[in-house]
Amino acid sequence: MAEGLRAMSSFDTEVPVLLLRLDPGPFPRSALGVVRSLGRAGIEVHAVAASARGPVGRSRYLHRMYARPSELTAPMAHAPLLDLLRDLSEGIGRPAVLLPVDDRGALAAARLAGRLLGRYLLPAQPAGLPERLADRAQLALLCRELGLPHPATVVPAGAQQAADAAAELGLPLVAKWSRPWLLPPSAGLPGTTLVHTPDDARRLYELTERAGSALLLQRLLPGGRGTDWFFHGCFTGDGGCLIGGPGRAGRGRPWAGPAAAGRRLPNTQVERAALRLAGHLGYRGLLDLDFRRDAHGRYHLLGVSARPGAHFRLFTDPSSGLDAVRALHLDLTGRTVPRGPGAPGRRFRPGTYRRRTAPPDGAPPPAPPLPARSSAAPHGMPRGVPPAPTPGAPPRP
Repeated sequence: MAEGLRAMSSFDTEVPVLLLRLDPGPFPRSALGVVRSLGRAGIEVHAVAASARGPVGRSRYLHRMYARPSELTAPMAHAPLLDLLRDLSEGIGRPAVLLPVDDRGALAAARLAGRLLGRYLLPAQPAGLPERLADRAQLALLCRELGLPHPATVVPAGAQQAADAAAELGLPLVAKWSRPWLLPPSAGLPGTTLVHTPDDARRLYELTERAGSALLLQRLLPGGRGTDWFFHGCFTGDGGCLIGGPGRAGRGRPWAGPAAAGRRLPNTQVERAALRLAGHLGYRGLLDLDFRRDAHGRYHLLGVSARPGAHFRLFTDPSSGLDAVRALHLDLTGRTVPRGPGAPGRRFRPGTYRRRTAPPDGAPPPAPPLPARSSAAPHGMPRGVPPAPTPGAPPRP
């Protein structure tokens, strides 16, 4: 306990944190863990989102919530976001750590980093790196370059090629838009779709202009018990990981919506792949990687996000209380990050919001589907339309 208190006192509590969410709706429950972790360390936490509903807005550790203007719903609304962040900086009155908690926010913050100097602290990244990792087509090329397992992927150049590729890859398969953050809200298109026929692939390709980015067709890796894994960590930029590690995902409570439980477990293949990727890219900051194990025991990298993962608290060091978001704050403010042994085998079940019957915040209803659609299961792999929620009380915040 004494060591934990000494670690807590090492934070620069004069540097607040601003959480940024650009996606519609309230913060995910994982953001509540971020607020609690930083708030309990004595760090002032601010947040900006489209909605103050949910446990984050009610947390006693949140200093202030700011409303996100409606014009920021546009996929590339960087100018109004820059104006908003500058205004918030003036109100906060001192430099703050800018911590995006969704993919759109992470990409926008990285793009604006050079224009936010002096107002916000952000990890120094090679130019365009977060966007390269989030682009699913670029990720496939990167995995090929590094020799990391990745599902067989085709980027068709025409509608007929899409149909032919679907037949060659095997059905059903996964269709993804390369840059899902560019999907217009009015398009009503999911970022990931399960394709059952070559005609489905052909019709999806014909929506490319509407989607705003290229279509990817990807071989489906069957899921199952123990197949989904992740790696969460905070990296230094020289290949070192300040804190983090691998874990295995499991299904959450059915009545609580699309949640996933997690357990911290050693996995040499997952850890080696994560460290190799981060070291090769010179990555600095938070990283959330999703893997799926195939029938041959290979762990395929499915997605990368530059934000806190849903299970980041699994990797809290019990002796110091250090976790990934605390490590990031220490690193960006020039403080020493303590090292600890960690706690393999720890379990964690993040909360989730209950399913909604209508889109949040007045979002337009989805367009009538052409191919079969599905919701994304944990780690971005579709598993079919979710069943109706089982009656029961929602989890407590």
